[in-house]
Amino acid sequence: MASFPYNNRTFQILDAASKGGYAVGAYNCYNDDGVIAVIRAAESCKSPAIIQIFPWTIKFQGPHFVRYVVDAAHSASVPIAVHLDHCIEPEDVKTALDLPFDSIMVDASTLEPEENIRNCREIVRVANARGIAVEAEMGRIEGGEDGLPSVDMDTILTQPDLAKSFVQETGVQFLAPAFGNVHGKYGPGGPEASWRLPLLMDVHRAIPHIPLVLHGTSGVSDELFRETRKYGMVKVNLNRTVRDAYTDFVTRNAGKLELTMLKTRSVEVYAKSIERLMTEVLGSAGKA
Repeated sequence: MASFPYNNRTFQILDAASKGGYAVGAYNCYNDDGVIAVIRAAESCKSPAIIQIFPWTIKFQGPHFVRYVVDAAHSASVPIAVHLDHCIEPEDVKTALDLPFDSIMVDASTLEPEENIRNCREIVRVANARGIAVEAEMGRIEGGEDGLPSVDMDTILTQPDLAKSFVQETGVQFLAPAFGNVHGKYGPGGPEASWRLPLLMDVHRAIPHIPLVLHGTSGVSDELFRETRKYGMVKVNLNRTVRDAYTDFVTRNAGKLELTMLKTRSVEVYAKSIERLMTEVLGSAGKA
């Protein structure tokens, strides 16, 4: 029987993507509609996938919802992992480690570098012992996620030599580098004007065995998504890119359709958005 991390579902999915030259979407889900949409899209496209939830979800819907998500994902006919995104508070980390997540993201990026390393190292030790893989953010990615504080300072970019030592000292399985990418909306010129792709390539070359994670994907073009695959980005976090069509449909039809029909059709819309990314952008369709 394979030992950790080779028996970890998130690791297996991203390791296969790294070796296969494609990326895997990590889809932020806030309710059962999102969970069902990801699973149906993945099964339809025969694609691996990752379902992501925030600590907010655990607090709002309870630990039992996490168990439902994991059970649904692991029962799918294709590999689907469940990941906790942006785990900041120590209490959130403690709660997450007692739940059946495949992986968690430790977000200590607002700490001083040395403290970030100490914090991540200890969490990695405990999480890995429980079979949970760990992603960490290095540098600071400006902007705000749902329920997450904005960092009101210039973006601190990930330096390749420090990325190598960070991975060695902490033992993290995946790394989310800061290379000009931001959570939320980009400024004038969009991601093309903000991203420093040569820096990203240097980070990838410094730690070629570590799958990189793309945060800050709102407003990113299909072509730029495809381009990042050349730079070691194999886990692509996706939120509004695939969710907006669903939200628009619900907004237009709430009160017009019966709830059962509203949910059925809105999930179909949501799944179609995900299928398009799997097939046309990420290259993950047919890889499961």
